[in-house]
Amino acid sequence: MSSITGANSVFTLAVDGLFDSPQYVQGYAADDAFKSDAVPQAETLMGVDGTLSGGKVWAPYKMTIMLQADSPSIAMFETWRTSQDAAVDVFIGQGTIFLPSINMQYTLDRGFLTSAMPFPDVKKLLQPIPYEITWNLITSAPTA
Repeated sequence: MSSITGANSVFTLAVDGLFDSPQYVQGYAADDAFKSDAVPQAETLMGVDGTLSGGKVWAPYKMTIMLQADSPSIAMFETWRTSQDAAVDVFIGQGTIFLPSINMQYTLDRGFLTSAMPFPDVKKLLQPIPYEITWNLITSAPTA
């Protein structure tokens, strides 16, 4: 039986014009490394005769990355955030997630940094910082 650990996951991120070669994302929060919201796959309508119809709808893929306050990857996300502020424009990212424990790879296409906290919540310990990326598309493929 194989493991389902997330500890050996690999997440790389490139941002056009800022980090053209993929960078490893490191220093995840202990219980929340990264996650994706559910994405609607179809829209349905019930006709007056009781027949359900449906169709494919495209929807963005939202992803949240939680980084420890001392993560070296915060510098990358902060560069992305502050560069967008300075340029009054957006920079587009591309990413890859590899989950060895389940032999899956995910390709993250055309991502926008859509939410970022400027500093961690300050408590007894500095709290993890969430960053949200909204992707155009996330595709999956098994790895051998």
